[in-house]
Amino acid sequence: MRKIWTGFIIVVVLSFAALIWVGTEVYQQQPPIPDIVKVRDTNEVVYTKEDIQTGQNVWESIGGMEVGSIWGHGSYVAPDWSADWIHKEALFLLNHWAYKDFKTTYEQLNIEQKGALKARLVNEIKTNTYNHQTKEIIISEERLKAIKQNSIYYSSIFSKGNEEYAIPKGALTDSIKLKKLNAFLFWTSWAASTNRPNQNYTYTSNWPHEPLIDNTITPDSQIWSGFSVILLLLFIGILTYYYIRNHEKGEAITKPTSDTLLNISLFQSQKAVLKYFLVITLLIALQVVLGIITVHYTVEGQAFFGFNLSEFLPYSVTRTWHTQLAVFWIAATWLATGLFLAPMISGKEMKHQVFGINFLFIALLIIVLGSMLGEWLGIHQFLDLTTNFFFGHQGYEYMDLGRFWQLLLAVGLILWMLMVGRHVIFAIRKKDDSKHLLTILLVAVMAIGMFFFSGLMYGENSTLPVINYWRWWLVHLWVEGFFEVFATVIIAYIFSRMKIISMKTAGKTSIASATIFLAGGIIGTLHHLYYSGTPVQAIALGATFSALEVVPLTLMGFEIRENWNLLKEYHWIHRYKWPIYFFIAVAFWNMLGAGVFGFLINPPIALYYIQGLNTTAVHAHTALFGVYGMLGMGFIIICLRFYSNQQWNEKLIRNAFWLLNIGLVLMVALSLLPIGIIQAYTSITKGYSYARDAELLYSPTVQTLKWLRIIGDVVFSVGIGYFCVFVTKATIGAIKQQNIS
Repeated sequence: MRKIWTGFIIVVVLSFAALIWVGTEVYQQQPPIPDIVKVRDTNEVVYTKEDIQTGQNVWESIGGMEVGSIWGHGSYVAPDWSADWIHKEALFLLNHWAYKDFKTTYEQLNIEQKGALKARLVNEIKTNTYNHQTKEIIISEERLKAIKQNSIYYSSIFSKGNEEYAIPKGALTDSIKLKKLNAFLFWTSWAASTNRPNQNYTYTSNWPHEPLIDNTITPDSQIWSGFSVILLLLFIGILTYYYIRNHEKGEAITKPTSDTLLNISLFQSQKAVLKYFLVITLLIALQVVLGIITVHYTVEGQAFFGFNLSEFLPYSVTRTWHTQLAVFWIAATWLATGLFLAPMISGKEMKHQVFGINFLFIALLIIVLGSMLGEWLGIHQFLDLTTNFFFGHQGYEYMDLGRFWQLLLAVGLILWMLMVGRHVIFAIRKKDDSKHLLTILLVAVMAIGMFFFSGLMYGENSTLPVINYWRWWLVHLWVEGFFEVFATVIIAYIFSRMKIISMKTAGKTSIASATIFLAGGIIGTLHHLYYSGTPVQAIALGATFSALEVVPLTLMGFEIRENWNLLKEYHWIHRYKWPIYFFIAVAFWNMLGAGVFGFLINPPIALYYIQGLNTTAVHAHTALFGVYGMLGMGFIIICLRFYSNQQWNEKLIRNAFWLLNIGLVLMVALSLLPIGIIQAYTSITKGYSYARDAELLYSPTVQTLKWLRIIGDVVFSVGIGYFCVFVTKATIGAIKQQNIS
């Protein structure tokens, strides 16, 4: 065991050292925010640093990443504002020069004339005129005209609304805020189109793909993409060989003849957890309803089957709540599972455990309802910018809730960590065969409690590259990293308590799995940051280690087989048939959603063209719900199984399971993936701005594919309905049974 623990510690320490090192480079090499942007010949001040920073706060307050995207991060209906600004500015300048020099439009010119003007444009746009001594950006009078034209256009979109972008009329009407918003949009486009000092690529490594200014993929992105594929194949072979050689050696499998967890006595705190499942069910149902509304906005823009719903619930609000509730209910499910299993692990009821569970339950309700109200108020501009940051909408996907709600949630997670951790520590002190398994569980519990604080590492006026760096610490490391370790250990613990696998072997397997996963997962965080104003180190390390993330997922077929064999080998385990079915689904979607669709967008050469397209939505739905959602549902069901020995309504849970999985397949196959492929082809052949343009997204073919999604959505939603009814009935039945007992 010492070798296994040594490997785990080395991987974690070295991985975080690399991740933090890249973080320091992000701080030092991020695109500069100038003190002023001024015109070369007239010294007219166009924008100030305060304009740009306040403009970022304005953008956050209207929904930020929930209204289009910046540098590819955000929602899909409205354009990527950086790419769109660059394209429109480039077209304005080309047409301006064409009319000035040739008295016609750019498109009417011959090849030589176009080539000359394009060369002038590239020199105008890509030459870095930022002065490090004076901290000024110098622009030409001609570029000022383009900026003014863009400013008029974007001010009109946010003040008068745009149905195709699902932006309602009056989203932002304050002229001062509109000016500052345009200052921020200019800066993001400037960073994405201006070469770094002494380099031939931009601050965003030439993202977005824009042929008009010669923004094309860099050699670094191409080289590291190829290297990542080679590493992927190499380590898949190594891991498969290791797995086949060592699997089921030693004392891994025992042969229990009966259910060792049947009729276990429950503690009062475990009974107190039951109410969590009822609230989680409501959150799931609400999340799906909001998802239906959100996706429908992509078809009608402002309406929901003719009703002007955007007047009350605009797209930015419904998408915020839809994505946030997904994180809330999945995390709440896992936290409730930890609270339920804690007394089972220690074998005793700790002092004030019931009080802590009830306190966390109330805190959960306050955070969910309070943050949702704050986001609605913020998007409707009822809050000033600083108040919005603390109580309203922070503007960053999966981290939309205001800082106050973040802090309250952080306090709740620390309390949860202490409540679960003390039970685990008590059990570790027994020094039996479960010691190593429980130690890695304690590591996961502490990481879940502490790593949420990474989302508090930036402030109201932090820059976009810095915020994105810490945002992915939270979204990737907290959710996809340590929650995954926690889930792996919890499943291993439950199976070891059933005597299917020995505690000692469960410990070895869990530590080894965590080591393999974190070896790619920690540094693999950087694959989210290739083109976010970060240095090239993010591309090199992110591409290399994100490939390693996929490696352990290739073995999910073995996990599916093993779980299936459990049902065939032990008659008594059919009591846990449906939790095991959900764990099988988790393995399947891990392989397909996280593995195949994840690697589809992970290499730099892929992400360069398809970041922020529907290919990202394919990965998001199949990985977030397919893996973490299904896992959360499996945890709910297995906990409910421990509460009661009553016969379940098999029809409800069977229909729920199959309809959820079939619906998810249809959602992806009939709509999301085909649209993503069309967008990817457009991005590669014409440029990124065209792939996000309303002309493509509202074309007859794409509109038909959007409507086809209703098939998968209906099947999936019916499955959610069956699941919610089943959990509600089972929970109420368990409450009645526990009260009687």
